[in-house]
Amino acid sequence: MIEIGLDKFDHAILSEMSSNGRMSVTELSRRIGLSKSPTQARLKRLEEDGFIRGYRALLDPIRLGLDHVAFVEVRLTDTREAALEAFNKAVIAVPEIEQCHMLAANFDYLLKVRARDMRSYRSVLAEKISVLPYVSSTSTYVAMQAVKEDGLKTVT
Repeated sequence: MIEIGLDKFDHAILSEMSSNGRMSVTELSRRIGLSKSPTQARLKRLEEDGFIRGYRALLDPIRLGLDHVAFVEVRLTDTREAALEAFNKAVIAVPEIEQCHMLAANFDYLLKVRARDMRSYRSVLAEKISVLPYVSSTSTYVAMQAVKEDGLKTVT
């Protein structure tokens, strides 16, 4: 990770904002020990430089009835650049695929898929994942419990 130009105040801002992105600049400046104007300028720079990619509400998938999580290994029939690009583009259009990672492994991609239940997941697998471009085979692993799922919290 390249961290050119990040000092202790920048790291403190990133740490605080990763825990509470709705925090006011006044509260943020108090927490990091810097006055409001420089804090606001640093926050804007961190946003413009892409360290902070955006703000959003974190939804509770369990309360929304989406408590079935499966991890899917995907093997492709072709791994040339055009095939990878076609697969990547198609994956983005499937809302049930929460995450997609290309791996250096004995398979090509690992998907995190969220659905209402096993029946819904089977439908997503059959009608949306298996028909993605260049898919040759899949293997499914069903999650029993999410132990940690909140993402990046602290930057050091």
